[in-house]
Amino acid sequence: MPSSKTLRILLTGATGYIGKRLLPVLLEAGHEVICCVRDVDRFAWPKRHANRITLHEVDFMAAPDPDNFPEDIDIAYYLIHSMAASTKDFVAKEDLSAQNFRTYMQHTWVRQVIYLSGISNQEELSDHLASRKRVGEILRSGEYATTTLQAGIIVGSGSASFEIIRDIVEKLPVLVVPKWARTRSEPVAIRDVITALLTVAGQEKWFNDILQIGGPEKLTYQEMMETFADVRGLKRKIIPVPFLSPRLSSYWLFLMTSTTYNLAVNLVDSMKVEVLTQPNRLPEI
Repeated sequence: MPSSKTLRILLTGATGYIGKRLLPVLLEAGHEVICCVRDVDRFAWPKRHANRITLHEVDFMAAPDPDNFPEDIDIAYYLIHSMAASTKDFVAKEDLSAQNFRTYMQHTWVRQVIYLSGISNQEELSDHLASRKRVGEILRSGEYATTTLQAGIIVGSGSASFEIIRDIVEKLPVLVVPKWARTRSEPVAIRDVITALLTVAGQEKWFNDILQIGGPEKLTYQEMMETFADVRGLKRKIIPVPFLSPRLSSYWLFLMTSTTYNLAVNLVDSMKVEVLTQPNRLPEI
């Protein structure tokens, strides 16, 4: 169970998909939260708990300035990624951001860094998954405990992969899907990801551990599309094709869904890799 002690928690990515959902849960649990954002104007204050939120503007891509960074931190969440920003240099950006974050943490009292990553069990990984794995290695090289949670597709409104599936199924009565639609994953609900992120906070038994989060079923992207169509009561015909190149797939996702082109390119690259969990201690949670 989560710690009943009030903790001072640093939350990076506070305006992102996961961060916006984790913040109210941390506040409801009674913790004080320091929200790190690049632009304070983009941050929406939860008025109910405003007295327990501190806002700190910082760009982890810029040279570290530890003298102007809060020291009194118990736990830090690393929820930063650059996949949507570029198709070419996001790997270098992710490395730099993680290294700068580590530098900041070395100048604080933080005991535990919690990192949400991607599942990277395959020998051949996409640039995105390889970068997520590398970021974990950088964070674990710091002088503090780390807890890494790895997840595949997260199911919930706002998740890039989920929104792509929803857009495709709702817009197209006939779906021509490429080879990656037969890649398997273990989709997991956003509420379960948030629960796991909260549960490991402050728990020494999870220090310096890697836990993989998966749902109860192994599904291909095509099966997820079929399931979504069934739940929505939509009749859809799905036609698999073997010849849609990654570039054409990226353009197809960009034109047919609300995703950006940069994100589409990086997602298609990752959709070719199976993201299935390996046995781990997660059931103890």
